[in-house]
Amino acid sequence: MKSERFPALAVKGFVALAEFLAPTGFLALAGFLALAGFLALAGFLALALVLTTPATPAAASSAQTPPAPAPSAGARVDDGPVRASILAGSWYPAAPDALRRDIAAYLQEATPDAPAGQIKGLIVPHAGYRYSGRVAAYAYKSIINRPVKRVVVIAPSHRARFSGVSVFDGAGYRTPLGVLPIDRALVQRLMAASDRISFVPEAHAREHSLEIQVPFIQTVAPDARLIPLVMGQQDLDFCRHLAQTLAETLPDDDGTLIIASSDLSHFHDDATARRLDSIVQDAVNAFAPEALADAIAAGRCEACGAGPMITAMLAARLGGADAARTLGYANSGDVTGDRRDVVGYMAAILYKKVADSSASDAKIDTPGGPGAPDTAAPAGANLSPEEKALLHKVAAQSIRSRLFGEKMPSLETDSKALNAARGAFVTLKKDGRLRGCIGHVVGRLPLIRTVSDMAIAAAFEDPRFPSTRPEEFDDLEFEISAMSPLAPIADIEDIIVGRHGIYIQNAFRSGLLLPQVATEYGWDRITFLEQTCKKAGLAKDAWQLPSTRIQIFSAEVF
Repeated sequence: MKSERFPALAVKGFVALAEFLAPTGFLALAGFLALAGFLALAGFLALALVLTTPATPAAASSAQTPPAPAPSAGARVDDGPVRASILAGSWYPAAPDALRRDIAAYLQEATPDAPAGQIKGLIVPHAGYRYSGRVAAYAYKSIINRPVKRVVVIAPSHRARFSGVSVFDGAGYRTPLGVLPIDRALVQRLMAASDRISFVPEAHAREHSLEIQVPFIQTVAPDARLIPLVMGQQDLDFCRHLAQTLAETLPDDDGTLIIASSDLSHFHDDATARRLDSIVQDAVNAFAPEALADAIAAGRCEACGAGPMITAMLAARLGGADAARTLGYANSGDVTGDRRDVVGYMAAILYKKVADSSASDAKIDTPGGPGAPDTAAPAGANLSPEEKALLHKVAAQSIRSRLFGEKMPSLETDSKALNAARGAFVTLKKDGRLRGCIGHVVGRLPLIRTVSDMAIAAAFEDPRFPSTRPEEFDDLEFEISAMSPLAPIADIEDIIVGRHGIYIQNAFRSGLLLPQVATEYGWDRITFLEQTCKKAGLAKDAWQLPSTRIQIFSAEVF
């Protein structure tokens, strides 16, 4: 409307007249006119605000009244400023109900194979929910129903440049789900503990990598308080300093969870991204933060939140964690279908193993321990033809559910063999060539559940291959390998080609080949060992090193 332009025109007139009079010596009159112009503008704006703000009846229905807009970053509640959402409506839904539905769907879809133990930390991605929400849910689902009292989120700074780390010294972080309160007492203690921890407002103002975690935290840990950290410095020495400060400052109880926010490689083709991201996953699965730091420094892999990941692992280790496991992986190409320039996403947990728990590798569990090799199949060996047929059906339908949006197969069965905890690999082939192969050696879940999970992983998470496409499904061949326990060997003569598979570990590298692989390629024992070393990314003769651990297993293949 024309009347809405009047205040601005009036001010322009006053200012123009002031500019004309100033050079002529009428300075006092010029100043008066300029001041009058600004006062006129303020008056018009105040009147406009009164006239355009509708009254809200006290009895208005919430279904009819839109939610109040989020406050600015400077808005305050009882004990300090609240950081307003900058992502609602773009990176995730602005409507509370829609946001709750999306998160609930991601959590429902996630099938994390979380090991027994006390979870000390998570590693989660920080892209928009459309791209990385499904992956993040694998980590967040693992802490549902756990007594989380406080969450330390460590995120990288993408926009602000500063030294050290910034902690938001306010009342909370706001999202459409409400305000996640900040543990002000712990924030103050952290700043008092180190002069490299301070509140840098610009570090939080436009940073997405921390806020993107908040709605998930509000959903799975609704009673938790937040300690929000944004890292401006990510070198290993500073990561060690921050981890030590956290370990010395945080309460020594089971209620603390540390979350590292990080995406992986950026803007490579799918194959390159998966190769780079597998190096990060290897270091995480080996619970080797120093190895990850070395790999990042050498340019062998990428992660925008490498510092938060390294810090979280170091702090979790100081807090008693002794293992880590990746639970999910994907990249943006799995969502968009464009595999030319993708971004990688990983979900992982950092945990303290229970007394009888075993060391683990992603998708490959390794119990180890002294003793003679014993690769006898566990209870449930010699599966019946009907049980094998059911497992094949479950594997196929699990993949169909992801490809075509169909229902997941029912995992309810009366079969004792299929309900027994047992490891399994699912191998996919197309036109006689390998298309994907992922599995667990040690069984912590019922065999039928393991097969379902590993079928999905083989189709969509094998870093060597792009995710399976709908048009490929009818050409897929399925092979399932139900595993025996791993057993260390005293001598390589214990390896029987055609009966045993091999699992090799050295430092944070590991590799596994199934028994049938050696048969298919006609390898002898030495070649089998060499090829397993190559699978692990080791020199082919690394099996001879004293530091290399060799274990064997058998499998029922069908």
